[in-house]
Amino acid sequence: MLHIGLTEGDPGAKKCISGVGRWPIFYLCDLLCAVRCRELVLSNSIALVSDLIRPTVTALGLELWGVEHVVQGRFSVLRVYIDKGDDGVTIDDCEKVSRQISGIFDVEDPIAGEYTLEVSSPGMDRPLFELGQFERYVGSVVTVRLRSPLEGRRKFKGVIQKVEVDAVRLLVDDKEYVLPASAIDKANLVF
Repeated sequence: MLHIGLTEGDPGAKKCISGVGRWPIFYLCDLLCAVRCRELVLSNSIALVSDLIRPTVTALGLELWGVEHVVQGRFSVLRVYIDKGDDGVTIDDCEKVSRQISGIFDVEDPIAGEYTLEVSSPGMDRPLFELGQFERYVGSVVTVRLRSPLEGRRKFKGVIQKVEVDAVRLLVDDKEYVLPASAIDKANLVF
């Protein structure tokens, strides 16, 4: 007998197939469900980390540009990007922020398991995390990767035309695309 069961919470994240018979009971979570679970956990950890460290970064006279949490097996890297406007970020700025964040993480412990903390400036090909950041760079060339295809493609490289309440208008090869903010997986300026 084979059946598909759903449990409470996000149905996409909890859908499992189970089988009962002569062989032991088994559960096979499909790949899509595993990816959704991982994205949910990562987005929650990023939001938690951002909320924890933003006041500290601001108190040091810097802007929290964004946070990335990259998981590779049992290990992960937590990247914190800071910005300082026209003055630019110095290594001393990164060191101060790293020390302060480490102290907060020692108390709050927002990331499960082992991880490496990296603090840096966003650089010239800076990642864009929020719509307000896209707004700052209207007229600039960006690369965007979507979580799922739009009109048959996931990767776009074009000029930011306009930023709307929940979308970015991108001109790619004389065609304008409206990319929903919720569908954007990763975006970077092209230098």
